[in-house]
Amino acid sequence: MKTTFNWGIIGLGGIAEKFAIGLSVVENAQLFAVASRTLENAQSFSKRYPANRVYGSYEELAKDPDVDVVYIATPHPHHFENTMLCLEHGKAVLCEKPFAMNEDQVKMMIAKAKEKNVFLMEAMWSRFLPVILKVKELIDAGEIGEVKILQADFGFQVPFDPQSRFFNKELGGGTVLDIGIYPLFMSLFLLGEPSEINALTQMGQTGVDESCAMTLCYKNGAIASLHSTFLANTPVEACIMGTKGKIKINRLWFMPNSFSVHYDDGRIEEYSEAFLSNGYEYEAMEVMDCLSKNKTESELMSFDFCLKLIRLLDLVRQKIGLKYKADLD
Repeated sequence: MKTTFNWGIIGLGGIAEKFAIGLSVVENAQLFAVASRTLENAQSFSKRYPANRVYGSYEELAKDPDVDVVYIATPHPHHFENTMLCLEHGKAVLCEKPFAMNEDQVKMMIAKAKEKNVFLMEAMWSRFLPVILKVKELIDAGEIGEVKILQADFGFQVPFDPQSRFFNKELGGGTVLDIGIYPLFMSLFLLGEPSEINALTQMGQTGVDESCAMTLCYKNGAIASLHSTFLANTPVEACIMGTKGKIKINRLWFMPNSFSVHYDDGRIEEYSEAFLSNGYEYEAMEVMDCLSKNKTESELMSFDFCLKLIRLLDLVRQKIGLKYKADLD
């Protein structure tokens, strides 16, 4: 059994820094190689987060025989091509969310992983956080009865810059793929696939959604009310209401350290658990656990779940009329 896993990182922006920080506390994990589109950027990153090898192209890292697994942290529109590159070279892949731009791309990524018999997982880090796991455990145990209402938001005010990744359509801008994915993930995680989806948007001058309100209805009568925005600072809280009580996940609910259970009889129970580092360590730990057991797919973030999640994103975008270049290819 392999004792130390050599990690590579492709795309060295802010999210890569967070992952490197999280990875530093993971036992038997080593930041081994980093790659940017320029050697200068990679060298700069490695000064802050030391790596054994530094590359000025993604292909060089993908070809490195000593790299075991690659974390892909490039902008959304590049996830597909970067993942396919690494899989083609036999590298296990942890790819940032959204997995790709649409369901067709995700299907091809999964097919390539199966063809190469190589591990692949979407980096939906919230799925692996201790508090989120505890919330799911209590709901499954019937602590608040049958869930009937889910409310979740994710919003922060972003200064308008048409060239930034938030607003630039070529970079996959818009709230749905960037932050709307979090409340959609939570709805799928807790309630499953909806029977009906409705969505409204505030479309900006660059042709991407700057706010989006989503309502999902379920066959058991449950409703999820979700929204995302770049136009205002919202509570970023989640409330799950059932027939016997409710669970309130505090700000910032998608990366929580605490939550409370409010029972209909008046009882309130508080739960809390701090991260080992910044929360990104847990998805890395899941990947390494799977690799140590020779798995090519995570049971916690399965291919089936990822396909259902990207399908929700596609359906919401269809409702609001948001198309990207990948949808037209």
